[in-house]
Amino acid sequence: MNSSIFNNIFVVVLLLIFIYIRFGPTKGLRTLKAKEFQREIEQSSDRMLIDVREPSEYKNGHIPGAKNFPLSQISHYINDIPNDQDIFLYCKSGMRSKNAALILRKNGYTRLNHLQGGIGSWRGEISK
Repeated sequence: MNSSIFNNIFVVVLLLIFIYIRFGPTKGLRTLKAKEFQREIEQSSDRMLIDVREPSEYKNGHIPGAKNFPLSQISHYINDIPNDQDIFLYCKSGMRSKNAALILRKNGYTRLNHLQGGIGSWRGEISK
């Protein structure tokens, strides 16, 4: 009986650690709410805005001025992303942009920001 309780506690702790690692904060990545994200991209003259969704999603509507560098191909675009600018990332929900930030961070990028809640939280203009 005691060992099954211990095993259950152990599994729960492992699950919590996994959830924290997978969905917790990403070092070096600023998570911005929609209003803050919009304000910062409007105020920054030294920035790149990147939509990491797939091309079909991008064509259905994207934030004006965003480049489409899909997460599935982000490594191919490393040379097109300046390392000395603020990088603003977004996707549909926020998960792909966090994953893109991890890849960019491993490649030396430090000025990384992403839109919390993805494009669904965006209240600004949308281009098609």
